[in-house]
Amino acid sequence: MVKNMGKVDKIARIAAALVIGILVIAGVLKGVAAVILGLLAVVFIATSAVGTCPLYLPFGISTRKNQEK
Repeated sequence: MVKNMGKVDKIARIAAALVIGILVIAGVLKGVAAVILGLLAVVFIATSAVGTCPLYLPFGISTRKNQEK
């Protein structure tokens, strides 16, 4: 798989996932919103772990610098 996510992109996604998780656990987010945002948080963590965003691929977007390996 082609890696297309840079460090800043990964950190931002992990931070967003953590915030969502905290809001769900604290009970601020409930019901359908909690489920949808919870799933989004899982996707953020997964894409950050593998370094690839499937939505970037069709558009040729990459936030990764050329010198990163």
